Amino acid sequence: MNSHLRKPMVHNLMPESLVKFGLDTALKDFCNDINQSGALQVSYQSIGFKNAVIEQTTAITLYRIVQELLNNTMKHAAAKTAVVQVTKSEAHLSVTVEDDGNGFDTSLLKYTTGIGWSNIQNKVEFLKGTLDVQSVNEKGTSVFIELNI
Repeated sequence: MNSHLRKPMVHNLMPESLVKFGLDTALKDFCNDINQSGALQVSYQSIGFKNAVIEQTTAITLYRIVQELLNNTMKHAAAKTAVVQVTKSEAHLSVTVEDDGNGFDTSLLKYTTGIGWSNIQNKVEFLKGTLDVQSVNEKGTSVFIELNI
């Protein structure tokens, strides 16, 4: 692979803002990038998280989860808006990603053959977290992830 092709790919694998400024800034930047693309209007909210220090592997994994969830929203949900909310308390970190899209039957997730959803589940398991998905036809989807930290 040419070196000029490798750099953008590496940047995509490890966003510069994640390394330099942490998860809060990286997620905010990612949501802003989506907003600027016009593909979806994403609101980012963080509560108790602004100056939080998160272990790098956890931060990278959570970033990838949010990235996959928003990519799924853009690809499958026909949503106009989404909200990403990260909340940190003393013992927990939670991430919620909600959209106003088509919604779907969550019982079908266990039969999903795509790698995107199984990647999300595997990443949450890797972090020893919990994952809850709520979805209503024509009303949207909410994914809630909680970790003990």
